[in-house]
Order: sequence, then C-alpha cells, then structure tokens
Amino acid sequence: MLDLHHSSNSKKMKISFKKTYKFAVISALYISLFTSFFVIFLAKAMFRPLNNLLLFSLVFFIFVYIFSFILLQYRVEKFIYRRVKKIYDDISLLESSTFLNQPITTDMEALTREVKKFATDKKLEIEMLKVRENYRREFLGNVSHELKTPLFTVQGYISTLLEGAMEDKNIRKKYLKRAEKGVERLIYIVEDLDMITKLEVGDLNLEFSEFDIVELIQNVFDLLEMKADKKKITLAFENHHIQPVFVKGDKDKLQQLVENLIVNSIKYGKEGGLTEVSIINLTKRKVLIRISDNGEGIDSQNLPRIFERFYRVDKSGARSEGGSGLGLAIVKHIVEAHKEKIYVESEYGIGSEFSFTLSKAKLNNESKG
Repeated sequence: MLDLHHSSNSKKMKISFKKTYKFAVISALYISLFTSFFVIFLAKAMFRPLNNLLLFSLVFFIFVYIFSFILLQYRVEKFIYRRVKKIYDDISLLESSTFLNQPITTDMEALTREVKKFATDKKLEIEMLKVRENYRREFLGNVSHELKTPLFTVQGYISTLLEGAMEDKNIRKKYLKRAEKGVERLIYIVEDLDMITKLEVGDLNLEFSEFDIVELIQNVFDLLEMKADKKKITLAFENHHIQPVFVKGDKDKLQQLVENLIVNSIKYGKEGGLTEVSIINLTKRKVLIRISDNGEGIDSQNLPRIFERFYRVDKSGARSEGGSGLGLAIVKHIVEAHKEKIYVESEYGIGSEFSFTLSKAKLNNESKG
C-alpha cells in the first residue's frame, strides 16, 4: 500500500502547471476600458473645466488594469486552477501518458480538447482489449478442441486394449495403429503451433537461396498426388510447357507454404475437381504464384478471418479432413517473413484463388539481360 501511495504521489509531483493568462488579460482590459470611459464621462459631466483629462485617464486606466489583472488571476488560480488540477490528478491515476508527459494547461479550450482526445483514446483502447479478449477466448477454445479430439481417441484405444482387447492380436494391431495416428496428429498440431509461435516473434531464421519454383511446385504435386486421387482432383500447371523460374527465398519454408495451400485446395475441393497453379511474370523483380481451385469457395463474411489460427470456414467438415487448423496462418506468416504479399479471392460455390509474390533470383535477371 505504501509503495502504491508513493508511486501515485511521485506521478503527481511530475505534473507541472502551464498557466495561461489570456482570460485575466482580456478581462482586465475590458474592465479597465469600461471604467476609464465611465470615469471620463462622469468627470466631464460633473467637473468643468477639467485640466489634464488625458493624463488622468491614462493613469486611471493603468492602475485599474493592474488591479483587475491581479484580482482576476488570483481568483482564477484559486477557483479554477484547483479544479483543473483535480481533473489532471484524477486522470493521472489512469496512467495516461498524454497527460503525464505534458504540463497542465489552464486554458479551458485546450483542456477540453485534451480530455476529449483522452476519452476517445481510452474508448478505442477498451474496444481493442475487448476484441483481443474475444480472440484469446476463441483461440484457447480452439486449441483445447484440436488437442482434445486426438487425445480422447488415443485414450479410448489404449483403454480398450487394457480392458482385455490386447489378447486379440488383430484388434491389438488395429487399435495400436489408430492410436499411433492420433499421436501423429498431436505431434503435427504441436509442431505447427511451435512454428507459428516462432514466426510471430520473428525467432525463425530463414535460409535464403536461389532455386526453381516450378520444380518445387512439381515436387509438391508428387507428394500430394495420392491425397488428390482420393477425391479425383487433378493437380496441374496452367501452362503445361512452363519453363523454369528461379526465385530467392527459404526453399523449405516456401515448400511448406505451397504444400499448405494445395492441401487446403484439396480439402475444400469438390470431387473430380481441379487445382491449378500458374506463375506470372509480375515485374522485373517479382513473380506472382497463383493457386486456384473450383471447390466450394469461401463466403465473403469469412474471407477477412481465414488467416487466423484455428479459424475454419466449415466447422464440421474441415475437422473430419484432419489438419492442425494452422495451415493458412502459417502460410501468411511465411509470406510476411519473406517481406512479400499474399492475396485471396473467392466466391462461394465457384472456387478460391490464393496468390503470393516472390522475389526473382539474380539468375533470371541476368538471363534476360
């Protein structure tokens, strides 16, 4: 309690007044002019002739002005400054850097502006905190759900085996394989969480090299061929005779990026559909990689949130397809780690298109030169 009291007092000690005399100066001028003209009028009316009227008026004006200024400034300091200081003291308890770092102004107009700005900033801050709290609550709920499903699956199979099913070799082998798949899913989620955490804090070092992006995409096609065949989805380049295109980046991370986008297109693709990749020569230094499909597409209301962690457009269907729910979030962070841009266009029922930019390798520029 003593520490808190001391800290609050020390904050108040930092506050310095910036007195404004505008009110007293103008008010004193009005009073002096009025009283001077009034006295001159009375002097002319009551005392005739009056010698040195001009000198008398000037001396009277100066003395009345000085007296009025001192009186008004004292009254303002006593009755208004105290109230203004009380406002600043109350606001300083909220630790507003705007008020603590600036001297107190006794100008009412300036004070009103500052208080309004303070109120607006606090309102925005509260709104942001509410949004973050909702996001945090939703994120924790999603994490627990994603981890709970495989954990309960593994626990169920192991419990069944311990309760007597272990004696049957066929059941034992089948259940252990299923439990293994559940553990693999857990590892997959944890690894993705670890990667996205490193990407967000900038702790993941990228190893830049120059490589052929066409070859990399073809390797991803080969890896995902069986997964695509299950839904009879064709993986292909838009241009069948595409030439090698050399880019600069972290090859492993970019392969994961492409893999995540193509897996996503297969997951939400329709039976017998098509996932097509095209590479567009954007500028002298940039290429655009475009991955499009003719799947179910994304509703416009969901588009702003698709790169959030664990956000799923289809809450039920996506989970049945597996995955960690972090694929697109990782994609976005990998692109941003390369200081590149990612874009998405989609129409519900027609399909989606994800595209991202990459820097060309020097090899491309030299061959063109």
